[in-house]
Amino acid sequence: MTSPLQGNIEALVAAGASADRDAARAAFARLREALSAGTVRAAEPDPSSPIGWRVNTWVKQGILLGFKFGDIVNASMDHGRWPFYDKDTLPLKKFADKAGVRIVPGGSSVRDGAYIAPGVICMPPMYVNIGAWIGEHSLIDSHALVGSCAQIGARVHVSAGAQIGGVIEPVGALPVIIEDEALIGGNTGIYEGAIVKARAVIGAGTVLTGSTPVYDLVRGDIIKPTTDRPLIVPEGAVVVPGARAVTAGKGPEWGLALSTPVIVKYRDSRTDTRTELEQWIR
Repeated sequence: MTSPLQGNIEALVAAGASADRDAARAAFARLREALSAGTVRAAEPDPSSPIGWRVNTWVKQGILLGFKFGDIVNASMDHGRWPFYDKDTLPLKKFADKAGVRIVPGGSSVRDGAYIAPGVICMPPMYVNIGAWIGEHSLIDSHALVGSCAQIGARVHVSAGAQIGGVIEPVGALPVIIEDEALIGGNTGIYEGAIVKARAVIGAGTVLTGSTPVYDLVRGDIIKPTTDRPLIVPEGAVVVPGARAVTAGKGPEWGLALSTPVIVKYRDSRTDTRTELEQWIR
């Protein structure tokens, strides 16, 4: 069922350049408030979908309205001694004192329009962009990025230097999704709408993209994205960086290999013990 906000945004998008500026800014402000509260999401679980998720295209259309109809203003800090310039429609998120979110001092930023659940810990410096959704008791470590519209589940550890890619355009594209209790290792990169299922472990330095095949040594399978299905890392899989020999052209002569993610095991009690360390800092 279409909500009044959804209908309003879709009508404004259909109007294109002739859309009423004030109406567009007002609609975006309402969308930003709903995204911040977690009552609206850019993508959400959908048991009827073959991949378990659906994209809410109208939400991303609404975010684009905020960019289109915003004015660049001086957003400098420290009495102007720390200069920033951004769209006036995209302020930083303000948290209530009783929100239950820890943002440790040291240069982190969260854009308004991102949902940060109670119990989340943000270690500095890290950045969460508009449309992102982060579930309860997750940890976003230092120098980590959670891109626009990315969906992070509950009790997820996004380790230092990890990059969780975002996507606003095309509006129908699936954002990166990290499901509950996954561990994303340091300096990993997850991009282009890849899905990491619950309790999976992505080892440090692993890169996953929308066109990356993953080699499952345990099950003897090669997991590949298709035109209608993104890359999906199975539940509980432990993925590490690997290499695959280049057999074409000069590859054998030069001894070349291409990096590729490899599933070396599925999560067990020993893995669980190693991924519970962050409980000591809460």
